Amino acid sequence: MTDAERWFVYVLRCRGDRLYCGIAKDVEARFAEHRAGKGAKFTRAFPPEAVVATLAVTGKPQALREEAAFKALDGVSKLQRVADWATPANAG
Repeated sequence: MTDAERWFVYVLRCRGDRLYCGIAKDVEARFAEHRAGKGAKFTRAFPPEAVVATLAVTGKPQALREEAAFKALDGVSKLQRVADWATPANAG
């Protein structure tokens, strides 16, 4: 996969141990936007503390599908997915 095709699905741990999932081409830059209050409404209410997992995928459509699938999970399944994505092979 080339850099032009690569997108990331990322999970942030936010205030109150809440999880936020999003997509980006550059996770660190997007995390900085969230921290600066320029991200999603959720991360303005519950400021992000850390990037806890990332998954590299090919193309924005796949990233959007993975994000939607993550958001549809229950809490326990989200934690398992975070553990799965946090492995070095998925860090991109």
